[in-house]
Amino acid sequence: MPLHFRVGQVENARKHLCLLGQPQDRTELQKLQAVEKHLCKCTDARRIRDWKSALRETDAAIASGADFSPQLFMCRVEALLKLHQLDDAESSLSVVPKLESCTNSCSQTKFFGMFSEAYLFFVQAQIEMALGRFENAVTAAEKAEQIDPRNVEVAVLLNNVKLVARARARGNDLFKSERFTEACSAYGDGLRLDPSNSILYCNRAACWFKLGRWEHSVEDCDQALSIQPNYIKALLRRAASNSKLERWADAVQDYEVLRRELPDDNKIAESLFQAQVALKKSHGDFGEEACNIKQFRAAISLPGVSVVHFKMSSNMQCKQISPFVDSLCDRHPSVDIEESPEVANAENISILPTFKIYKNGCCLKEMVCPSREMLEHSVIHYRSYNP
Repeated sequence: MPLHFRVGQVENARKHLCLLGQPQDRTELQKLQAVEKHLCKCTDARRIRDWKSALRETDAAIASGADFSPQLFMCRVEALLKLHQLDDAESSLSVVPKLESCTNSCSQTKFFGMFSEAYLFFVQAQIEMALGRFENAVTAAEKAEQIDPRNVEVAVLLNNVKLVARARARGNDLFKSERFTEACSAYGDGLRLDPSNSILYCNRAACWFKLGRWEHSVEDCDQALSIQPNYIKALLRRAASNSKLERWADAVQDYEVLRRELPDDNKIAESLFQAQVALKKSHGDFGEEACNIKQFRAAISLPGVSVVHFKMSSNMQCKQISPFVDSLCDRHPSVDIEESPEVANAENISILPTFKIYKNGCCLKEMVCPSREMLEHSVIHYRSYNP
């Protein structure tokens, strides 16, 4: 009885417990009844797609003694997957008891209306799909169909998995050929069959980005991240799209998450700094100090015109003209040559105050001790400059 009970075979466990002429163990019978009750509730919850209840009842059945049932552990994986808790679902796979450790009769029992072994492959196919391993998903679904060829639920899954895998492969081929609009359509075909697939949403977001439709890219990344919150590719694409839309606060938020996840990635660090600088500029904070070459290059490479004020805090002319520059310029990074001598040397600054106008990282004009009229005229002129 203990083995049948632990693997969740309640009917076989009951038969063993209730053999004629054998005294019934009240404690074991109570455990069996508890597992039966939770399994029944779990079956009902799964049938109506109440995945929170299915997860709760599965955990209760395991806690009641059916702690070596691969099917119950895979039911837990399925419920977590349906609840969009993909990381938890994936980690739960590592604690699923191996089928070969179970009795041979285990695979011949029914679980949720399908053969027990088929159910294991049925859930595996779903999680492989969610993780973007589409070929593995097809293989698992085919194994489930081989074990239980008459089960409708298995047949439907196999058909969907094949169609989604085909749509994703077609989308990838079109993307590689730079046929981004057609690739969007292909990924959309897959999403109509599997509307909770974060991989397909992220792939389509890449297409929207290439097409310059950054709003759509953000929307698809939002969908992907609602399903898989720590999806690095989706975070990167959303941050890049928000930067294109000049939604700097949103871009900074995503880059900060990415920085914590990938602390050694220099590109992310640079993108974060650029977004932070742009955010401050958008709030009217024109006093941003560029303290080193890296920060200086990032500041002058931002979209639009940057007017850089090379100054010294003790220089009276610098002090007098700074308020005028603040009111005049859309983007006004400053470099204190005492604090940032390497920047001053790289830009060959010898007389103060000096102003340089940059666009997309290129210096368009240099002015040494300019009058207010000259500075204003130059800024107005280069704002509309389009080389």
